[in-house]
Amino acid sequence: MAHLGTRRGRILALPAGLALTASLGFLPTGANAAPLNEAPAAAATYDGPKLSYVVNIDGGRHTPAAVKRAISAAGGTIVTSYDRIGVIVVHSQNPEFAKTIRTVRGVVSAGATRHAPLSVQRDTSVGDSGQALSASEALASAAQATDGQDPLQPLQWDLPAIKADKAHERTLGSSKVTVGVIDTGVDDTHPDLAPNFDSAASVNCVTGKPDTTPGSWRPQPGESDHGTHVAGTIAAAKNGVGVTGVAPGVKVSGIKVSTSEGYFYTEAVVCGFMWAAENGVDITNNSYYTDPWLFACKNDEDQKALLEAVTRATRYAERKGTVNVAAAGNSAMDLAADELTDDSSPNDTTPVTRVVDPRECLDYPAMLPGVVTVSATGAKGLKASYSNYGKGVVDIAAPGGDRTEYQTPDAPAVNGRILSTTVNGGYNYKAGTSMAAPHAAGVLALIKSRHLDASPAELKDLLYGQADNHACTNPYDINGDGTVDAVCEGGSGRNGFYGEGVVDALDAVRK
Repeated sequence: MAHLGTRRGRILALPAGLALTASLGFLPTGANAAPLNEAPAAAATYDGPKLSYVVNIDGGRHTPAAVKRAISAAGGTIVTSYDRIGVIVVHSQNPEFAKTIRTVRGVVSAGATRHAPLSVQRDTSVGDSGQALSASEALASAAQATDGQDPLQPLQWDLPAIKADKAHERTLGSSKVTVGVIDTGVDDTHPDLAPNFDSAASVNCVTGKPDTTPGSWRPQPGESDHGTHVAGTIAAAKNGVGVTGVAPGVKVSGIKVSTSEGYFYTEAVVCGFMWAAENGVDITNNSYYTDPWLFACKNDEDQKALLEAVTRATRYAERKGTVNVAAAGNSAMDLAADELTDDSSPNDTTPVTRVVDPRECLDYPAMLPGVVTVSATGAKGLKASYSNYGKGVVDIAAPGGDRTEYQTPDAPAVNGRILSTTVNGGYNYKAGTSMAAPHAAGVLALIKSRHLDASPAELKDLLYGQADNHACTNPYDINGDGTVDAVCEGGSGRNGFYGEGVVDALDAVRK
């Protein structure tokens, strides 16, 4: 399971008789490519596990049609094709499918997106349940709310931490701006989300192909509320109900990419970015890593293909005007280190321990070019105990919450985690870089609201320019046990813990 609110250890030759010419990459033309007076050859059948693949092709004029014929000949069934970026999603039971299709002219890379067969069903009770808001907390908070505050806003220490409460005195953001939550789905029936929900920009992308059935973007019973929590942080309405989002006047959409079991596979993630690009989404929030690899490595044929597919999708989205924001991860790792140990991949089968070079093996989409990578801070403004970091990798920091005993919020807030919306009209606390990223996305939405014609590059420059510089925290001993837990490198202008600094919502609306 790849969402970042909490992390757990978790996403060859053709048979004789097929008519593929590997050196040319296409099949003979004609009705069925069979000689006269002969019946067409029967399609080959395979009994391997049914897996999903991405096939990345070059931009040749005749490449897509030729490769699609080759896919069929190799035992693949095309689920969908994103021709604008040259990515084809395929299902196949041919154990040699990827190896075979890589030999076809025009194929740049191809690989299986998973190890677990498509037909396998797992326990669907997994999820990031968080910590429920108690009735006594809710009543106490409502009693302390001042004029203009939603009832639970006194418990949201994260809003004053980035001056969002002050920003709201000037503007709540524009309804012309939409933030797409690429995640586990969004419960748009929640009273704090319904006023700002953009159903036209919402979709279910779990299979890799867009499903626009009304409500398909919602988490189903037993599925994680992670995306609903993220959506509330971004744009919970300022409506006298519950909590308040960072940008409570903008629109939010649900782009569901997580399976019922909690896996974020490449084909779904590609679909999510492509949907955002084509459906007017200004900003995407990505609080997950793409399964089954915590780090996908360029020197592995399968993993290289997954990286290539998602990279193409994020770049296309940015070219279409979308800014992509992603969580840095919750492993307390220095992503700028020379090497790291990954003992949780692949997480949809038996994981193996491997040492990876983060320059060649990427946590994606967070480490992809152009993506805004967000680390997490706690209630005292320090890097959260779990947050990944890394000079040159982390772009900016935002509140993600931490253990209350590590970073205790000022009263009236009582919990060091982030309070936001959950399914069935409720509210709960979560902590993670998953919670930090939507704070940055919300600030970007405020910036976009002020600069509707700004390009993604301009919006990112404005985001970094308005951030409050935060010098390195050294020595960093977050639990006070006398042991240094991490080392921050860099100056106050840009460093490994906080990037360009901590997001500032007030500056976002006045500069």
